[in-house]
Amino acid sequence: MPKKDLNQLAKSIVDQAVGDEAKYMDARRAASRKGGLVGGQKRTESMTEAERKALSAKGVAARKKAPAGEAGAGLVKK
Repeated sequence: MPKKDLNQLAKSIVDQAVGDEAKYMDARRAASRKGGLVGGQKRTESMTEAERKALSAKGVAARKKAPAGEAGAGLVKK
């Protein structure tokens, strides 16, 4: 995120003090969540089976490479 100039910083401080920023961020967060929920499903629908398998293999490789404790690596269910 780019650094704010002094005017932007002053406005964000006032918005935080007044409480305007929270409303904006809640609306933005809700819109992002809505898009994210739809995006994953649409992405998999548009991919071929070979592309899905390649993406899955990439995820498995990343999880195997991760140190224990990250991404569920090293956790054993008893």
